[in-house]
Amino acid sequence: MERNWAGTHEYTAPWILPVADEDDVRHAVREAERRVHALGTRHSFTDLPDTDGTLLDLAGLTGGFLLDEGAGTVTVAAGTRYGVLAEFLESNGYALHNLGSLPHISVGGATATATHGSGDGNGVLTTAVRGIRWIDASGEVRETREGDPDFPALAVGLGAFGIVVAVTLAVQPTFRARQDIYVGVTWDAALADLDAVTGAGYSVSVFTLWNEESVGFVWVKTRVESGDADVPDTLLDGRRDHEAAPLGTAGNVTEVRGVPGPWLQRLPHFRLDAVPSFGDEIQSEYFIAREDAPAALRAMVALGERIRPVLIVSELRTAAADELWLSGAYRRDMLAIHFTFVNDPAGVRAVLPAIEAALAPYAARPHWAKLHTFDAERIARVHPRLADAREVYERLDPEGRFSNAHLERVGVRRAR
Repeated sequence: MERNWAGTHEYTAPWILPVADEDDVRHAVREAERRVHALGTRHSFTDLPDTDGTLLDLAGLTGGFLLDEGAGTVTVAAGTRYGVLAEFLESNGYALHNLGSLPHISVGGATATATHGSGDGNGVLTTAVRGIRWIDASGEVRETREGDPDFPALAVGLGAFGIVVAVTLAVQPTFRARQDIYVGVTWDAALADLDAVTGAGYSVSVFTLWNEESVGFVWVKTRVESGDADVPDTLLDGRRDHEAAPLGTAGNVTEVRGVPGPWLQRLPHFRLDAVPSFGDEIQSEYFIAREDAPAALRAMVALGERIRPVLIVSELRTAAADELWLSGAYRRDMLAIHFTFVNDPAGVRAVLPAIEAALAPYAARPHWAKLHTFDAERIARVHPRLADAREVYERLDPEGRFSNAHLERVGVRRAR
C-alpha cells in the first residue's frame, strides 16, 4: 500500500515501478501496456499523480548536477529534492531565487505544479525553469527550452504530456538571510496596509487561525547583504518576538531568532534533516489576485468558526505574476491562502465548499496538488489558458498515455 508522505492519500495504481535513470524511464514507457504517470516525493494530497496503469516512482531518479556558470543555470534530475540541490549549489557559491516551505519536495514535482515559496517580488518555483528534458509516449527523449512555443504549457505541465526526467533552473550568487517573527498584528492594521506585511522582507509568511483579533504570526525572511541587516522591532501594530514559535516547538523548523545564515537554511520553514510540517495532515490552497486579498481575507475570518474545528494552521504567502499558463500566478500578482487540516477527510470535505464559495468572487485558483472540489467547468473559469494547455497536451500525447482520471476530471486532458 503506497501513500503520500503524510499518509492521508492512498495511490491506487496496480503497478508501481521504481526507476533510477533516464533509460529506465524510456524502457518503462515503451513496455507499459496501459497508461503511465510519474510519482515524485509524494507531496500531493490528491490522485493527481495516480494512474490506472504503471506509476513510475522517480524518487531514485537523482543522478548528478550540471552547473553551467556561463549560462547561470544548473540541470538536475527530476527526482532530486530541493534541499539536496541547495546543498550542492551552496557548496559552489550559488543559490536559487527561492525555496518552498519544505526542502524535501522534488524539483520535478514542485515545478510541474507551480509550487511556491513567498515574496512579493519572487515568482513561483517554476519561474526559475529554463528547460525540461522529458520522455514522450514512444519512449523518446524530448527537450523544451524557455522561448519555445510550448514552454508556457509544459513548464507547469502536471505530468500531462510525458515523464519529465531533468530540469534546468536559473541560479544566482549565494546569499545570506535571517528570520524574525512578529506577533500582535491585528487584522484591522494588516488589512488596511497589507503591502506593509507581505513586503516586510524578501519572503514573508503569515500563520493564522482566523481569529478576529490578531492575524497570528508574521514570519519575515530578510536577505542579508552585509553585516547583520538590522530589522525593525515593530511591524504595524505588532512587535518582534524571538520567543515566538509559529509552528510549535517540535524542533523541525529553521532558525527564527534573527540569526543570519545561508539562504538554504533560512528560506524553507523546515529543516531537511527533520520530518516536515505536522504529518498526518490534509492540505488545501487557493490563489487569488493580490488586489483582492483584503476582501478575501475578511471572508475567511468570517468563516473562522467553521474552519477551526478541522484546522491545524493556515498560511498566507505571495508570489509575483508570471506567464506560465497553468500557474496560480498566471498574469496576476497573487496571494496564496493555505490550509493545513487535521486528518479528517469527511470534516475537511464538508468545509471546503464553504471556503471555495467565499473565495469564488475573487476567481480563486486551487493548487493543483492539494485537495479541492473544483471540476473542469470551474477550473476553466479561473484558468484562462486551460484550453490552450490542453490542446498542447493532446497534440503531444494524442492517445492519452499520460492522462489519468484526475487530469480528465479537472479538464487538463480530454475525457476518455
